[in-house]
Amino acid sequence: MAPISMSKDRPSPQESFTQMADKDLESIGRHCQFEYCNQLDFLPFRCESCRGTFCLDHRTETSHKCPKAGEWARRRNAQNASPGTSLPTQKPTIYNSDQCAHLDCKTLINTMKDPGVRCPNCNRQYCLKHRLREEHDCAKITPLGGRPAAAGANANETLRSMFARVRTWGKEKSHAATQSLTPTPKPNSPAARAVQLNTLKKSAKGDANVPADKRLYLHVVGTSDTQRVDPPNGDFYFDSRWKVGRVLDDAARRLRVENVNNRADEKERLRIFHVESGEFLEFSDAIGAGKVQSGHTIVLMRGAGVMLGK
Repeated sequence: MAPISMSKDRPSPQESFTQMADKDLESIGRHCQFEYCNQLDFLPFRCESCRGTFCLDHRTETSHKCPKAGEWARRRNAQNASPGTSLPTQKPTIYNSDQCAHLDCKTLINTMKDPGVRCPNCNRQYCLKHRLREEHDCAKITPLGGRPAAAGANANETLRSMFARVRTWGKEKSHAATQSLTPTPKPNSPAARAVQLNTLKKSAKGDANVPADKRLYLHVVGTSDTQRVDPPNGDFYFDSRWKVGRVLDDAARRLRVENVNNRADEKERLRIFHVESGEFLEFSDAIGAGKVQSGHTIVLMRGAGVMLGK
């Protein structure tokens, strides 16, 4: 019969018990120390928490009701967390190491060579090169865990970031519309605005059942819940008689922006911000009854109601 191979007298990295070494053939076998067992086991196990000896049936902490349950795991975690712990060297790869959260960086972090630095604003880890907010465009990134740690200050920063992107997007769109025609009118002239509106009407999509004389043509920018630099946007027309709430539902559906206004709190609800007036629109108002005119831009913003005290 082939000899039984016994493991060394050391804790297993995955179990709370170890098989005891066979150093003396005359002393093979131990009695299980569980109170109601006392069975003689020729291949006994030692609990790495209470250091007791048990049979196969009572080797786990649960089965022998270990008075020091979990101590082996806490001890192992402390050893792994200790900077002086000598661990077997392993070449870092994408399978066993973290990667810098910057989209264009492939540096493996949390290694002996490259430590990782956690950004407190977006809750992501970066290499030393991209650890600063300016280096990883922190203002344009949706924080992990929904909201950053300092909710009030960072909420303002998020809104300012969205406004900046909307302005940039609007300027680029206006520039593209005016540059495609000759002669080029002045950007703020009535002729330029007419050109932009005509371009908007040609590209806008919407409900075909809306009468032509009731259509309100708008640039719509959605909120981005990903790391994309630009939020989703598009050109659409709506019935000027529709309530703002209905416009929001239709715009969110067309931009494929998640809309949970009917079941979430203000942190997750969408609101419409009118760029030209700098105001948030009330859900119960008609979209065409106030300051909103064809050619204007509206933005779907998530969580703005918290700042507004809604």
